[in-house]
Amino acid sequence: MNADYALKVVLQHSDLPWAQGPEARIERRFLEKGGEGGSRATAILRGHPGAHWVSLAGEEIFVLDGAISDENREYPAGTYLMFPPGMRAPLFTVAGCTLFTKCGHLISDVMQRECIDTHHAPWYQGLVPGLNVMPLMRQGTGSTLVRWAPKTYFDAHRHFGGEEIFVVSGIFSDEHGHYPEGTWIRSPHMSQHTPFSVEGCTIFVKTGHLLAGQEHSPFGV
Repeated sequence: MNADYALKVVLQHSDLPWAQGPEARIERRFLEKGGEGGSRATAILRGHPGAHWVSLAGEEIFVLDGAISDENREYPAGTYLMFPPGMRAPLFTVAGCTLFTKCGHLISDVMQRECIDTHHAPWYQGLVPGLNVMPLMRQGTGSTLVRWAPKTYFDAHRHFGGEEIFVVSGIFSDEHGHYPEGTWIRSPHMSQHTPFSVEGCTIFVKTGHLLAGQEHSPFGV
């Protein structure tokens, strides 16, 4: 499903059906799925109260609402977590949660677990006024949270190695359309656009990972 990285894909996850997960009380909406046995996937995961599951394949998680927990603590909405390949991570949710997840795509030199509370981590000035960035994943091809103030406009640029965007809040736009909260956009290697936000938005961005060994963020990270 959407496994051809040469193609641009735009999906609103709320338009997709929920599929029962392998664990009880878990449902998923797959945005992409490929690799051997479907091991490489991007999805929205919904955990109903009391759900338990284990992260095994190397995974990035951004908590959209509710909270998840492990043996150490609870992680509320706005938390970014990364579990490296080979790390067994038992997780559960007490009251329920919705997560943006990416698994099976991390490279072998990603070794250390990472956790960022985006409500308290610092923002940094981006390349244009009104644009602020928060680095998330620090190992390998990084992920970044990007915050656009209303009426922020960015220059035209190409995506060397491709770009993936999930709209966390607000409305993200470019010359091709407007993308409200919950939209997932994957643009292939060397694609080009001129992004902006009239209303303001926050987006999860991952760049360079659609062409092996490349990494570059156009927003100033």
